[in-house]
Amino acid sequence: MHSKSIVELGAALRAGEFSSVELTRHFIQRIERLDGDLNTLITTTPEQALVEAESADQAVKAGRAGVLTGIPIVQKDIFCTRGVKTSCGSKMLDSFISPYDATVVERLRQAGVVCLGKTNMDEFAMGSSNETSFYGPVRNPWDRERVPGGSSGGSAAAVAARLAVAATGTDTGGSIRQPAALCGVTGLKPTYGRVSRFGMIAFASSLDQAGPMTRNAEDAALLLQAMAGFDPKDSTCANEAVPDYSSTLEDSLEGLKIGLPREYFDAGLDPAVATSVEAAIEVYKRLGARVIDISLPNSGLAVPTYYVVAPAECSSNLSRFDGVRFGYRCKEPKDLEDLYKRSRGEGFGAEVKRRIMIGAYVLSAGYYDAYYLKAQKTRHLISDDFKQAFERVDVIMGPTTPTTAFGLGEKMDDPVTMYLNDIYTIATNLAGLPGISLPVEPVKGLPVGLQIIGNYFTEAKILNAAHRFQQETEWHRLKPDLSKQS
Repeated sequence: MHSKSIVELGAALRAGEFSSVELTRHFIQRIERLDGDLNTLITTTPEQALVEAESADQAVKAGRAGVLTGIPIVQKDIFCTRGVKTSCGSKMLDSFISPYDATVVERLRQAGVVCLGKTNMDEFAMGSSNETSFYGPVRNPWDRERVPGGSSGGSAAAVAARLAVAATGTDTGGSIRQPAALCGVTGLKPTYGRVSRFGMIAFASSLDQAGPMTRNAEDAALLLQAMAGFDPKDSTCANEAVPDYSSTLEDSLEGLKIGLPREYFDAGLDPAVATSVEAAIEVYKRLGARVIDISLPNSGLAVPTYYVVAPAECSSNLSRFDGVRFGYRCKEPKDLEDLYKRSRGEGFGAEVKRRIMIGAYVLSAGYYDAYYLKAQKTRHLISDDFKQAFERVDVIMGPTTPTTAFGLGEKMDDPVTMYLNDIYTIATNLAGLPGISLPVEPVKGLPVGLQIIGNYFTEAKILNAAHRFQQETEWHRLKPDLSKQS
């Protein structure tokens, strides 16, 4: 059962081949047996999951089942979930039980999904390897000595290891697409504002976006359909009609204009990864697509721009964690200042502290113009590059990451090298564009991701491109052999 997609499981549930309770028990047992080594989950909710599965079975019997009814998924632990610990991977929120559901959680509940638990993640979504979590690193199911990527590494690894059919993630600078690439799954970052951020613990408010992580693009379309749409509780949520993403998956790619940015195939790209991505592009040519060389001249400025803008917003957002209202509080503070200092000093990890300090620095009176204002101007230049490119092409393609998954601990002592792992994904967040990563030919047994970037609110187009590729290839069907690893 765990090898089937959402579409396949949904059809089997409605046909009565097995019940949602049976399916849910199967995944609970897999988690109990396999997750001890992988560490993909912070919190499991087996009792609640079985209650939700029973409700789903009743809906199936009554003929009220939708395409997601009874499907077991996991939620990234950044989404507030009523009655369940929502930690954001941090000691700061280790004891926080959310009193309400994030909009993403609420909408998926209404669609009938079964939640198996909350996935491990980099602390407050700050990281590219899932090694900054208070609960320890997640291990890549393809090689447990390697990272799964981050910050949604727990979600990506859980889907890759078949511990859940799908997962939610969030993407601030590549945190859905990068771990999807390193774990061999499909990860979609929607247009900024397409999915509500209400109840999603904020890192960088102008960059954060929720999205689905699944086995294939067909499943991603179903999950996005349930998640997307206007939410009056989120002032940044776009009031745009949500199309039927599944209805255009089979559309022909004849005449599709693919832009290949020369900056994405530079010296920093592993030659083996480049070869795999180029082979994927050849598949698109056979499907009738046309390749056009383009340039994104300011893309080299994306990483330094991001690491001014994102820390600035993080330093503001995380100021609410002060040891007073909720979250971690130090013991026996001497006074209010001591309460603030020790609660934050003891509750936050090293990477979070680093970004808060950078953010406070670039927003300070003496440096605002030199750093933050200049970064925002550069952000507009990066967006303009994409606007000009989309006047010539329909989608942009390239590698998701410069290398395959790197070793645990390999980059922890060099933050700049770690940051550069998101070099191909960050620009889409700065511009607010949608992007998807899908598996292509592996390199030495390790997954590789192809990134497809679309224009604003063209998720249907990039899902269509991803789906047609997956109809022609088998890379998305590959799964790690967990029995061969110690």
